[in-house]
Amino acid sequence: MVSDVGSAPRPGRKQAPRFVAGERVQVAARPVLGHCRTPWYVRGKRGIVIAVHGRFRDPERLAYHRPGLPAQILYKVRFQQREVWPSYRGSNADQIEVDIHEHWLEPTR
Repeated sequence: MVSDVGSAPRPGRKQAPRFVAGERVQVAARPVLGHCRTPWYVRGKRGIVIAVHGRFRDPERLAYHRPGLPAQILYKVRFQQREVWPSYRGSNADQIEVDIHEHWLEPTR
């Protein structure tokens, strides 16, 4: 985890997480050129935030030798396996959890 120096919208203020545990979210379904930490198989899928890990330097910027600022809030999001893989033949109760940075998450519609 990193300090929020240079990443808060106003000096001296931390930006609160946009989402809280238990909130339904959807992963943005946008195309990507280059390095991306959000797996392609969850893009456009809906899940539930189960944890807010904290603020970390942005790995999508770090991959290009940038400082990774502003830091991004990282969430653990749970998806039903059938939401991610429609032809999944396992139990309806099976789930997958993925760590996703805030700039990839949207409120569900």
